Amino acid sequence: MSAAHSISQFFIAGINYKKTDASIRGQFAINSDQYKKILAIASSRNMAEFFILSTCNRTEIYGFAEDATKLVELLCSETEGSLDTFNKLCYIKQGQHAVQHLFEVGAGLESQILGDYEIIGQIKQAVKFAKQNGFVGAFLERLVNSVIASTKEIKNQTALSGGTVSVSFAAVQYIKKHVTDIQNKKIVLLGIGKIGRNTCKNIVDYLNTTNVTLINRTEEKAALLASEIGVKHAPFWKLSQELHSADIILVATNAAEPTILKTHVEGQGEKLIIDLSIPYNVERAAQELKNVTLVNVDELSKLKDETLKKRVKEVPKAKNILSAHMQEFIDWSDMRKHAPALKALKLKLNNMQNCELYTSCHHTYPAVTTTTAIVASQEYAIKKVLSTTAVKMRQTNQPGCTFIEAINDFITHRN
Repeated sequence: MSAAHSISQFFIAGINYKKTDASIRGQFAINSDQYKKILAIASSRNMAEFFILSTCNRTEIYGFAEDATKLVELLCSETEGSLDTFNKLCYIKQGQHAVQHLFEVGAGLESQILGDYEIIGQIKQAVKFAKQNGFVGAFLERLVNSVIASTKEIKNQTALSGGTVSVSFAAVQYIKKHVTDIQNKKIVLLGIGKIGRNTCKNIVDYLNTTNVTLINRTEEKAALLASEIGVKHAPFWKLSQELHSADIILVATNAAEPTILKTHVEGQGEKLIIDLSIPYNVERAAQELKNVTLVNVDELSKLKDETLKKRVKEVPKAKNILSAHMQEFIDWSDMRKHAPALKALKLKLNNMQNCELYTSCHHTYPAVTTTTAIVASQEYAIKKVLSTTAVKMRQTNQPGCTFIEAINDFITHRN
């Protein structure tokens, strides 16, 4: 592993709900088109390994650089928000602290709703997109796989994600609490990404209604989900007509500009609009109408219940699991740092075994009578020395001295 890819040069820089509201986070949200442009810019700036995580709670960039400034500048090159604003509000972590942050984000420990399990799917998608474009190497791939493994163990062995609490479920809770006669209300759901899909399923399951119309820019996706769940769908060009007659509107898109406009809802009766999008997908003028009640993700995330109280009690267990997986990853990273020296050692030992002068001086295999047995014995001896040397290198951080010691041990033990 080159110096540029040592763990000390791994950074995370981001903003989240702790210091910013949804309107500010919206300025730094990254949609798929922006992500593509950033990846293209990264090539020209010699950025080799990174990915961007953008959700309703956070926008973060993880990657290798000489310093975090280069990652921040890359991220903000395509955002509506300014570099100056980001720098004032962001947090930056380096090395093992950055690794730990990703583990905690993946587990839902850093989510606005504690234990929100949707975040790990969002991490997978973010990394997949970067990998498809050649920006994920061995370090990030191993790190993300370790994070995924830890979240699975937490889900199986703790109740951190127990119960039903997420932004999509909180939206349904809000409707259930504030709207009467649900069965006679027309619900329109715009956007059927992961959050939109989950919201639709929760509406049917917990509000006991199928009076739902799905709208998506790709109509085929809306039609397929509508068929699976047993609700209706409409083409995007009918958006205005459907919104006019809707009582409850939920929007969960990643559009850069507002999709629901003032003209869609003005003078059309009382409307409850729940905006699950970052950036906001409801035009400001529409939000200010007297007939519109608007609820956003920050308001939904304030909802508390017994499930969340139970989750808090599971945090210590989850952190213990994370610590074990993180230490395993750090050990792997340290071992990888010494890979060139270990590779050279293996080559040297193989050359020694194949040297006639060495084998004639050291009666290595007096009892071995077959070529296969000799090869197996040689491989075992070399593997044992490599394993012992790797441990010593990690403990002493003196690869040169350990290299010489390993050769001496090999010669000594073979006599």
